[in-house]
Amino acid sequence: MSSTESQKHALFIAVEVDPSVAGDKQLAAKLAEVCPVDIFAAGESGVEIVERNLDECVLCQLCINAAPPGTIKVIKLYDDGAVLGA
Repeated sequence: MSSTESQKHALFIAVEVDPSVAGDKQLAAKLAEVCPVDIFAAGESGVEIVERNLDECVLCQLCINAAPPGTIKVIKLYDDGAVLGA
């Protein structure tokens, strides 16, 4: 899902998953496990974003740390699009 798509459903954050890892089912399971507010789900096609949970993000960076560097971006919409951890 692109950040533009995420922005349609969230007020505070958007999440970008790099296409190179979006279909990785192992990563999807790992993200679903580490996210304390269930933003990620392991779907049949890989990483899925649970849009209704986007604004529950606590900015813990567990998803960023669980994924290969640079493949997950949490974008703070309330902070002029600043990227968490950048």
